[in-house]
Amino acid sequence: MSAIASPNPAANRASRYHARSLVTWARANLFARPIDVMLTTGIALAAIVLIWAVLPWAILDATWQGSTRADCRPDAACWAFIINRSGQFIYGFYPAAERWRVDLVFLAFAMALLVLLNRRLPGKQAAAVFLILVFPILSYMLLHGGIGGLARVTTEKWGGLSLTILLGVAGIVVSFPIAIVLALGRQSEMPVLRWASVGYIEICRGLPLIAVLFMARILLPYAFPSGTEFDPLALAVVGIILFESAYLAEVFRGGLQAIPKGQVEAASAIGFGYWRTAIYITLPQMLRMVVPGVVNNAIALLKNTTLVVILGLFEVLNIVAAGAADPDWLGLHAEGYIFVGLVFWSLCFGMSRYSQRLERDMRSAERS
Repeated sequence: MSAIASPNPAANRASRYHARSLVTWARANLFARPIDVMLTTGIALAAIVLIWAVLPWAILDATWQGSTRADCRPDAACWAFIINRSGQFIYGFYPAAERWRVDLVFLAFAMALLVLLNRRLPGKQAAAVFLILVFPILSYMLLHGGIGGLARVTTEKWGGLSLTILLGVAGIVVSFPIAIVLALGRQSEMPVLRWASVGYIEICRGLPLIAVLFMARILLPYAFPSGTEFDPLALAVVGIILFESAYLAEVFRGGLQAIPKGQVEAASAIGFGYWRTAIYITLPQMLRMVVPGVVNNAIALLKNTTLVVILGLFEVLNIVAAGAADPDWLGLHAEGYIFVGLVFWSLCFGMSRYSQRLERDMRSAERS
């Protein structure tokens, strides 16, 4: 009978062990004191009430299929709007027949990022060079077209989630080396270089991103001959890079200051020059220290990409808002904003979780 009731004794023992561990953890962290019991019970009841109130509207009574607002129930969510417009929300107004080019660009980026971030995979230097020097040019050639038989797609048709990710990636990747130069310049012993770096950083940090974008759109044309027109996407990318590089430079400067001066003095004593000391000693340590700050800046930058609407660009938030103003889907802003919120939360939470894992791996590597 025992053999019939427990066909796998080892699995049963493991299950009982995990159950006891879960109960022990709950007693220690959720019900250790009377105040813990009250708080845990109160939060659990609030969560149950919230789910009970939202679940029928969001899931049980929601409409998942339909071609217009008339197909949806008036008292429940209409996710048919999101499903019906998903292509536009992801690719913007990019031609449907050419969307494989967008997929190819992000596939190349994902593969390079996987090689760069996975400690078990070789070729990290090649991946870094590809991301910083090759990927921006290659992605623009693929997306814009006009060469190699590719149809030309002007930047006015770029939009949606792909534009949001593109702006975020361009802002971080291109501003990264600029910020390192600015951080080193701010600590330089050459007064001209130091004060130029300080002036640039303080000016850009003192301005909100929306002001930088406004100046790029309104003031920049005055510096060029009358009739000169600039691509709105180029203005947005340049403004974001200028803004982000100043903030990242301060993050890097904090990491450089945390390195003991004795290491630099020891490197100088064995004959290392400035650049050899920076490349082999200070910069590698600094980059390990500033991971949380870099990720925090990347998350803030990703959310700030919604400001490019002032340049006439429709990233994911603004293209969803525009879609909700369509007469066929009028009045569905709530579903649109919930979708956009989930998209941004997923991206930011993924970056945050990976940052924590990277920090744990670095601490383990330092201890071993």
